[in-house]
Amino acid sequence: MTTQDRRTFVKAVAASAAAVAFSRVGMPQPTAAATGSVTTNDGIVLRYEEAGSGKPLVCIPGWSQTAAQFKHQLSGLSDRYRVIAVDMRGHGESDKPDNGYTIQRLAKDVQDLLVARNLTDVTLMGHSMGSSVIWSYWQLWGKERLAKLIFVDQMPMITADPAWSAQEKEDSGAIFDPTSLYDTINKLAGPDGVVKQNLKMPREYAAALLYNHSTQDWRRVIPRITLPALVVGGKVSVVPWKSQVWIQKQVRGSKIEIFEESEGGNHFMFMENPDKFNRIVRDFMG
Repeated sequence: MTTQDRRTFVKAVAASAAAVAFSRVGMPQPTAAATGSVTTNDGIVLRYEEAGSGKPLVCIPGWSQTAAQFKHQLSGLSDRYRVIAVDMRGHGESDKPDNGYTIQRLAKDVQDLLVARNLTDVTLMGHSMGSSVIWSYWQLWGKERLAKLIFVDQMPMITADPAWSAQEKEDSGAIFDPTSLYDTINKLAGPDGVVKQNLKMPREYAAALLYNHSTQDWRRVIPRITLPALVVGGKVSVVPWKSQVWIQKQVRGSKIEIFEESEGGNHFMFMENPDKFNRIVRDFMG
């Protein structure tokens, strides 16, 4: 992936907060979801939005994103399911402590949410980094409280080892190498970082989390998943779609849906084409 592509990846993720807001213009507003909060075991308050009843669907946003990105799922799936979308620590309206910006800590935060709300038989859905949070949850607690898993557009390893073969790079979907990773992190942490201009998450925390996220290798964890799983990708996403095919092949019995370009098949297909996205989630959850 070129330097321009990597910049596009970071900017696309950051800009989605604005896309959520702009997409509201001229559109009828769905019934507002209820808001609530839970406190993690280290005292951090996490805010969430909730709508509906039935089987629980817990939605985990991507890096620097918020529960607002799941507005179409909160409104479009709550007639059948109990949909909960959470602001992770440091994100959105949740507390912003000066610590805990690792995938493993976010996985613990998700577990704290499930326990606090007494949720069982949960379908966990993670977008982008949210999928990595699910993989970490699986590594730490297995299928505890879970029924099904949905992975939306996250590669199994973001940063390539220079010693990898071309096939390993394709399967992993890596978009960074060690040099470009540090260049990106340093730019995010600087005074003109895109995070400061576009997001609620403080830029130094966003940079720390992106570094941790980008150095996790889930290729040995994913094949150990035994729950029913759905993998969703996009043909024109900044996340290479072939990496999503690799993930689906590793999880026995899993399903896959790759959105074509004409179907809004980019990194935010659940916002671009919520009707199709919600339909495949319904079919998967039952």
